[in-house]
Amino acid sequence: MREMVKGSNISLAALSENIDSVIVSLGWGSSTGEGDADVSVLLLDLNGKVRSDADFYFYNNPVAADGSVQLLGKTPTADGNEDRISFDLTAVSSEVDRIVLAASRYEGARFGELDCVQLALADGGGEELLRFAIDDADAVSAIIFGELYRRAEEWKFRAVGQGYEAGLAGLATDFGVDIDDDAAAEEAPDEAEGDDRTDMTVSATATAPAGEPRQQEALAAVPSPRRPEDEGRPRKAAARPRTAKKKVTLPKAAKKTLAENESWKDARLFPASALKSDRERETRATSVLLSVMAQVPEFGRRLTAAFGAPAGHMETFTEVTLPHGDTPRRPDGVIRVERAGKLWTALVETKTNGSALKAEQVQAYMDIAARRGYEAVITLSNDVALEGSPLVEVKIDKRRKHKVALWHLSWAEVAHQAQLLIRHEGVGNAAHAWLLQELLHYLRHENSGCHGFQNMGPAWVPVRNGIDDETLCQGDPRALEVVESWERLVRQVCLRLGGELGQKVLPVQRTRRGTDPQALRGRLADQFCLDGRLRSELRIEGTPGVLAISADLRTGKLRTSIEIPAPEQGYPLSWAKRLVRRLAEAPADLHVETLVEGDAAGPRGTLERLRPEPGDMLPKESTTQITGFRLSLLKSMGSTRGNAESGFIRSVDDAVHRFYTGVVVHLDGTTPRGTPSRSGATAG
Repeated sequence: MREMVKGSNISLAALSENIDSVIVSLGWGSSTGEGDADVSVLLLDLNGKVRSDADFYFYNNPVAADGSVQLLGKTPTADGNEDRISFDLTAVSSEVDRIVLAASRYEGARFGELDCVQLALADGGGEELLRFAIDDADAVSAIIFGELYRRAEEWKFRAVGQGYEAGLAGLATDFGVDIDDDAAAEEAPDEAEGDDRTDMTVSATATAPAGEPRQQEALAAVPSPRRPEDEGRPRKAAARPRTAKKKVTLPKAAKKTLAENESWKDARLFPASALKSDRERETRATSVLLSVMAQVPEFGRRLTAAFGAPAGHMETFTEVTLPHGDTPRRPDGVIRVERAGKLWTALVETKTNGSALKAEQVQAYMDIAARRGYEAVITLSNDVALEGSPLVEVKIDKRRKHKVALWHLSWAEVAHQAQLLIRHEGVGNAAHAWLLQELLHYLRHENSGCHGFQNMGPAWVPVRNGIDDETLCQGDPRALEVVESWERLVRQVCLRLGGELGQKVLPVQRTRRGTDPQALRGRLADQFCLDGRLRSELRIEGTPGVLAISADLRTGKLRTSIEIPAPEQGYPLSWAKRLVRRLAEAPADLHVETLVEGDAAGPRGTLERLRPEPGDMLPKESTTQITGFRLSLLKSMGSTRGNAESGFIRSVDDAVHRFYTGVVVHLDGTTPRGTPSRSGATAG
């Protein structure tokens, strides 16, 4: 390993043959254990400037679209913390001349307060190649540790150690990043958060950057960040950077466990294994959810914003007693949100497992809420609400001036919102992320009773039997019940997949606006009685087409498919070869059908057969116009016919997951932010 000194440089190729990708680690320690800093990376052109704001990577912009830069986050070390950055040097644009590696402190802290400030660089195999210790950091709030730069198509490293008193804002502006002052800077930080960092609204500028940060030590080896022709121009006053809190998400990879063997279970904040009755499950689930809503503002706001609640201070309560005639009522919970002296309040009624909401109970809470001036009653259960088909029927006294809204929330929606925050969008701090993770683990526990929609209803078995023996007639109300259950299942599949991907996944509604939803379900039920098929389509953000699901109860098969349009340019044989290459990792039993103009059917075959001969996908007549391709997978339905959680629900969830991960992710136009994991999905 090479020990570097300030100003020295070395060729990476002289240290290792495996330098196509490298990992740079910036580390520091603190005697109090509280010292910390944030890393940042700038890609500079020959003029020593960023080309655009996309060349500035920090905690709010951690990953390059081309994969050349990725901030991996902090790792505890024996001395303190180590922040790692992964570089794919083969993917770095030829327009980039050098890569600056820096770190900054916040809230007035200085690097002189930290110990063991250093940089380490390892090759693609993990072998450490060089190390550079900075022992004269002194009273600076930002440091350029070093830089990677090109010389004759060869990557080299230079040890810099240049300090800035102006922090991240001064460092960024010095390299052509324009920091926009924002009205949000006037907002006071949340008192509960002590992690206020500089958040940049950035754009590249061709003019002279603002402000002249004082260099701790000028090095001849470090090219000036300003061009000589810019020195004489007047400089604008440094803009005040906008302040915002760093978002925290949990790492995708599981941490190494210290358990002696696999039978040991992690201690949990919300244990579920001892729950024995539905009443215990309802009480525990309500308390767990409402407490996390109050402690994690982002999460509480997510769940209540759709119900008309303001953004404000939230308090939650359980097992409250409210007067109601001769018999006081005890709703499962109360939510109160205060903002600017105004109070918004809602009653909460919770059900777990297969327990259904009771109309009489919900009606009593609606009456209590109206008398006491509450804004809403929120019901929470494993069921999924449908437009035009309420879960419970309640009567509204129109003579009352105060109107109470009735809202429903599914446990699947709760899990969806928690997963979006901790896996994709981030929360205010690590404690909030941990609370959400504990909530999510509780909801997924087999004993919690909060598994989402898991019952196709009492009509499921007789309807399947009626399909088999062809005795199911149009107009049968049981067919309508099954169609409604199917719609609930599809909505839940959308929630689960969307939570895993961090993208919008929504059912496609191919009806005119204003169409009565119950009338539409009636028509679908009549069609279902004729052909025995349940159909739906999902639109997944970033995919080239809609994902279609068809459950054929006559054959017992589930079909998942997607239609992709033919390219606008090129030749059909090139299209076929390119599609086969894209599907190199797709299942061999994938059905590929060529779509052509008119009513004629195009060629079709399995991917296994088409891989050696992509030309078999082309019509025999060269004049036949190809409009696209349909990709399909078939899967057997769950065979269990009980009206509890049957294999059917699980098989639909698994079919969508397999098709997305095995087929859709490989198609052009698919830009997943995450990859769905079966460990994160609970069979419902």
